Amino acid sequence: MTLFNLLFFAIAALIVASTVLAVTRRNLVHAVIYLIFGFFGSAFLFYLFGATFLAALMVIVYAGAIMILFLFIIMMLRVEAPEERLFPPRQLLPAVLFATAYVVVGALLLLQDATAVVPLPEVRTGPAAFGRYIFTQSWLAVEIASLLLLVAMVGALLVGKRPAGESEE
Repeated sequence: MTLFNLLFFAIAALIVASTVLAVTRRNLVHAVIYLIFGFFGSAFLFYLFGATFLAALMVIVYAGAIMILFLFIIMMLRVEAPEERLFPPRQLLPAVLFATAYVVVGALLLLQDATAVVPLPEVRTGPAAFGRYIFTQSWLAVEIASLLLLVAMVGALLVGKRPAGESEE
């Protein structure tokens, strides 16, 4: 088993485990944090396959912008957190384990041998070619996604809006 195979399976296991934890958390903020771990794992996979631009987009768009949008929606809806400490020990241990695993995997990716044999051929493209493809071939999908995000944001604003007679506490 090569280093690339080992890294792939380690990252895949981390993505699956963090996504399962995101789905099973009762506290929505913790679920978003575990989902961010999953997005960083996906970015590691893109980097491992030689798609550095897609890895950067994954971190910027999903782990950055979309997760911040989710956090704003959670705050606007005023979802009550369960009555427990901020970081209970049973949730601190998985977070520390995931953080340690991602640091180790990231270090292995950075310290890998540049002359190692890659099982897949590298296919690289620049941001200009990627943008040209997205906005000429897949423009309808981009517009539909932007419209869905707009509708979701307006819906979250309407759901989180206070009734006219309710005063702030």
